[in-house]
Amino acid sequence: MKHDVVARSVLTALGGSENIQAAAHCATRLRIVTVDKTLIDQAALDADPDVKGTFEAGGQFQIIIGPGDVDKVYDELVALSGVRAATKDEVKQVAGQGGNIVVRFIKMLSDIFVPVLPALIAGGLLMALNNVLTAPGLFGPDAVTTMLPALADPAALINLLAAAAFAFLPVLVAFSAGQRFGANPYLAAALGAAMVMPSLVNGYNVAEAVADGTMTYWHIFGMDVAQAGYQGTVIPVLAVVYLLSVSEKLLRRVLKGTFDFLFTPMISLLVVGLATFIAVGPAMRWVSDAITFGLSWAYESLGFLGGALFGLVYSPIVVTGLHQSFPAVELSLIAQGGSFIFAIASMANIAQGAACLAVFLLVRRGSKLRAMAGASSVSALLGITEPAIFGVNLRLQFPFFIGMGAAAVAGGFISALGVKAISLGAAGVIGFVSIQPASIPQFALCALISFGLSFGVTLAYGRWRVSRGRPLDPAEGVAPLVPVPAEPEASEPVVAPTTVPAASDAETALVDIVSPARGRLIPLSEVPDPMFSGGVLGGGMAVVPSEGEVTAPAAGVLTAVFPTGHAYGITTDEGVEVLVHIGIDTVNLAGAHFTALVSAGERVEVGTPLARVDWTAVRAAGYDTTTPIVITNSDIFEVVAAVEPTEVAPGEPIFHVHHSEVAPRV
Repeated sequence: MKHDVVARSVLTALGGSENIQAAAHCATRLRIVTVDKTLIDQAALDADPDVKGTFEAGGQFQIIIGPGDVDKVYDELVALSGVRAATKDEVKQVAGQGGNIVVRFIKMLSDIFVPVLPALIAGGLLMALNNVLTAPGLFGPDAVTTMLPALADPAALINLLAAAAFAFLPVLVAFSAGQRFGANPYLAAALGAAMVMPSLVNGYNVAEAVADGTMTYWHIFGMDVAQAGYQGTVIPVLAVVYLLSVSEKLLRRVLKGTFDFLFTPMISLLVVGLATFIAVGPAMRWVSDAITFGLSWAYESLGFLGGALFGLVYSPIVVTGLHQSFPAVELSLIAQGGSFIFAIASMANIAQGAACLAVFLLVRRGSKLRAMAGASSVSALLGITEPAIFGVNLRLQFPFFIGMGAAAVAGGFISALGVKAISLGAAGVIGFVSIQPASIPQFALCALISFGLSFGVTLAYGRWRVSRGRPLDPAEGVAPLVPVPAEPEASEPVVAPTTVPAASDAETALVDIVSPARGRLIPLSEVPDPMFSGGVLGGGMAVVPSEGEVTAPAAGVLTAVFPTGHAYGITTDEGVEVLVHIGIDTVNLAGAHFTALVSAGERVEVGTPLARVDWTAVRAAGYDTTTPIVITNSDIFEVVAAVEPTEVAPGEPIFHVHHSEVAPRV
């Protein structure tokens, strides 16, 4: 790779140096914040053979270059453009300031709810499991716990664990919002806890208590202040924590030293606590109820049309990022009987996944687009659609729009059949576990409609498009499986798979790649990063480490050792380029909890220790430790899985690398 040439072409495609606000890089990607996104020449980037892929996330335009090259391209880019070299945190901060007020508001909600979602999803899935055990009529006339009394107490414990995150939701949201708004997160959590104290009237019973006259009141400064709890609410919590952050910042300007330490928390909690129960809480409860009522009315009153409209626009909403604000509304809907948003979102995600799967069957074997479509379709069907939407469907356009249409039809049936979710979860084919038990068959029917329509129409239209001589993706230059009609004599003979030597994969392998750590082996499609799960960086496998050092998965020369110690590139004697990327987004730890044991330029053997990692500390910092091992020059070499996902020890084979003509990538 000629790094100066790549940097120059990237700079031109980005619209020149005047269109770059900030630039940084990690182990594999350039991270750019642009002034005007419309000036980016996406076609030029897609056509560049040295650019492995692009995507946008968090306001950053990320360009995949690959390990061992990205830092050199970055240095050339900085030299050419004159842009000040920045850290990843600085770029992230600049990116967060961009966009209009709506975009910033959505990003704010995303920053607050993304850290909380694991607890909510876990609670939702446990709630679904409890429903399976306790709902009558699923496996017989009585509930499972009635037929098997020994499961009654385990079901009760499961229900306790499931309900905890929702019962104390204001505490979780307050803590996360405190971090986002700049308030003391522990003080924010204390305020959230005050809003769900057992001595208050439970938030789910407030309306009934007011109606029948059983609401209790405090008499403060001549006012009757309702002793109302805020269980299951989100908007009131966000408002009062923001008010808390303002109070703390104002007081810290006035109080200094010991006085600040002693009195800022006390005064803030007292003042904001009074405001919470006197004015802010009741007002925001009304706003929350109004939004919930309006959405419920549209869903229940417009029938098929209402569901179809929401299904039609859900995927475009994902493109804008607005869907990150939905948990705030969904939780209110669930508290009042069920969320139609989750059910229709599942239909939209299934439709996009099915369209992406059809693309996988349409493009030729071995292409970069096919690899991305295969992994992304599975991810989308399980509820994570960004790789499929941005990497495949929007790129070809017609699969995205067909998916929208299929989601509209399925969403209409969701509304007509009254299907709702009673908990959060994975909005995809496994979303049925979060649906009201009585509506699971209807949900399954709608899912089949969504998948069948999207997959069938995309496949049929793609084949028709090819038959008319129009390539699916001119920028990729991909030849479809369905050939353009031609004379039989002019076609090239097809080499059947049976012509491959009968020797085993291990015997024909050019290089064997072994596990670099003890842990659980998983396919790349399960890695929570679209560039790995979509196969953009190459084929391979991933390990979820449990303990121990990270060792070399192959023998060769270390061509890249990232300064933060989280990523290593090895080039074998055969020319195979192996990337070991420890954790997801762990570059943001800036080297904390990682100790590199090698240096660039060294030769390593299989099993040579590369890094010592404090796995507990990395997980405690909120980072996923999944470690992908990928072949970054997969355009030359092919990956064949050695074993099925399982528990592995360091040194155990996890996949083989062949010359591209030996075997197809899996």
